[in-house]
Amino acid sequence: MTASTAPLPHDTPAPLARVEDRRLLTGQGRYVHDVTRPGMLHAAFVRSVHARGRILSLDTGSAREAPDVVAVFAGADLAGLRLPATNPLWPTDDTRRLPLLPTDDIGSVGQPLAVVVARSARAAQAAAELVWADCETQTPQNDLDNEASAIGQVAFQHGRPEDAASAPHRVAVSQTQPRVLAFAMEPRAVVAEWDAAQQALCVWLGTQTPSRARADLASTLALPLDKVRVIAPDVGGAFGAKSSLSPEELVVAWVARALQASVKWTASRSEEFTSGVHGRGAQLRGELALDADGHFQHLQARLRFPVGAWLPFSAVVPSRNAARILPGPYRVDSVDIGSRAESSNAAAVNIYRGAGRPEATLLMERLVERAARRLRLDPVELRRRNLIAAGSMPYATPTGETLDAGDYRAALDLACEAFGYEAERAAQATRRAQGELVGIGLALYVEPCGQGWESARVTLLADGSVSVASGSSAQGQGHETSYAQIAAQALGVDAAHIAVLHGDTATCPEGVGALASRSMAIGGSAVLLAAQEAARRRDAGEALPLSAEQVYTAPAEAWSYGCVIARMSVDRDTGQPAIERIVWADDAGHIVSPQLAQGQLLGGMAQGIGQALLERLVYDGEGQLVTGSLMDYAVPRADDMPALDAIELVGLHRPTQANALGAKGVGEAGCIGVPAALLNAAADALSPWGEPELDFPLTAERLWRATQPPSSKVAP
Repeated sequence: MTASTAPLPHDTPAPLARVEDRRLLTGQGRYVHDVTRPGMLHAAFVRSVHARGRILSLDTGSAREAPDVVAVFAGADLAGLRLPATNPLWPTDDTRRLPLLPTDDIGSVGQPLAVVVARSARAAQAAAELVWADCETQTPQNDLDNEASAIGQVAFQHGRPEDAASAPHRVAVSQTQPRVLAFAMEPRAVVAEWDAAQQALCVWLGTQTPSRARADLASTLALPLDKVRVIAPDVGGAFGAKSSLSPEELVVAWVARALQASVKWTASRSEEFTSGVHGRGAQLRGELALDADGHFQHLQARLRFPVGAWLPFSAVVPSRNAARILPGPYRVDSVDIGSRAESSNAAAVNIYRGAGRPEATLLMERLVERAARRLRLDPVELRRRNLIAAGSMPYATPTGETLDAGDYRAALDLACEAFGYEAERAAQATRRAQGELVGIGLALYVEPCGQGWESARVTLLADGSVSVASGSSAQGQGHETSYAQIAAQALGVDAAHIAVLHGDTATCPEGVGALASRSMAIGGSAVLLAAQEAARRRDAGEALPLSAEQVYTAPAEAWSYGCVIARMSVDRDTGQPAIERIVWADDAGHIVSPQLAQGQLLGGMAQGIGQALLERLVYDGEGQLVTGSLMDYAVPRADDMPALDAIELVGLHRPTQANALGAKGVGEAGCIGVPAALLNAAADALSPWGEPELDFPLTAERLWRATQPPSSKVAP
């Protein structure tokens, strides 16, 4: 594996090695699971075994009498307490703010119905199994079963679609994206401690958004904001799934106050499958009209996204993002795009690494590949004819977005050069003549990288050390390394003397958090400006210690972009796919740490490969999750990844003017471009059998069936 990076300015210190690694790799990390408090109680939840129904009665008597049980609470005890409000990107029905524990209606398998509190986790779990729920079941509504279940929608119309009515070429694509599990190494966990003397709540929580979690806890429990503290220690993976509070986390906080105690709950892996938030899930349909020369004239798209039984804060973001990102890096004269978010009797769906960006890329890139075959044009040539020119930047898209900067043609050409595109096509023809099934797939993508504000505080101490406190938290991105690097350069000090604080609302300024590829672009810019202000005041003679705080609002949204080219073979006898090579050109703007950026790209690629080849959550007709364990759900392992020497990363790294640091997002790119390139490669490998509609995951069975005569095909 190789990685190319732009040279650093001559006054930039050498990139730091990850300062977090030694602590984490030697077992010195501290996660919520590691937190213990004096006299701490433990919670376990009684969960619905039905997908939809009504609670007729709830018998908790045996549980209350079980050994070491302190209390049992059900919906009536928490009457009036509802889930927090959602992101107001579009209006949603306020009745979707479900109660923390239901008193009557059940919306999904795994929904918490009651909570048992005991002196040990084992006692709590044993007592929870004694609670009997008598329910009247109802027929569940599965994902995308009923269009009348829409909870919100967005539409974009632009241009004159009638001008494309007589277009000589039209291609259509229909894609169904399964749900996947946002599989963090660390399941959800919460410790809530009530201080009776101070009438204050302290909550240890694995969260991406400590400040918002604090505000939601305060609002839900009717507490003053200054009486709530949230501490996010080390977080073992998040990927969007830990950006919102779950009902269980809010219930545990309520229980801690009710019992005036410390209470801990840790989710089992099974609970993560059934009641944790899921990712992806969509039905994508599109049609692209082209003129005789292959220029894109009109794009029509209809997108449907399931959101499940309750709404996390960012539930509608994937649906909105997919719509606003289309038509990606291409110039299209007119568009007609509609996107809907729809409820169902299943676990909630939240943002998951990419959050609508992968879906938009997949639909557009499948249309482009299909159009290239229809016109008998090389897919690279068709893209070159339709990419937005670098000279057109900033570019107003037909959905009302503004692409800040980008040279998409350069990314395509760089990827093709590194891949040896012409030679690879020639080798493919030779292998096909020998009977092999081998395909080459391309995907270009754009990645909006967060909007709004973030905060930072830089403190210069008298002993020469520096403290950097960020409102943005961390879940493995390496902020302790990168933020120290930014501050060190601005202050002209050794990064080893800088301590980075994050994740604690008592010691850090209020912030938005780490999600949507915004940490470096916006959070890093806040650190830079705060450090520059501290340096100016120090150099002007102000006495130490001094502290400079910055609330930075990005003037525009940065858009990273790139091109992925993949070669995949498919075994003719078994359908087994093999990723033989991936070449990937990405522009993430100014790179603070090449090592961290490369790690983010490879990590995203691993998750993208998991989505493309392996992962799928399945509910049956009764709303039961039939892929609810690692026996049934395939998370990628090391041996599912391509060999390291089969992956080549090349970079443009052109700074943006959209933020002070010049950075663009990098963390989600692998989940955006890689799956689309792999699907195009699989379709290219199977193109001798026409244009199969391939859905994820690209399992051996699914690919093998696509090669069989129609009379022998059986629905998988």
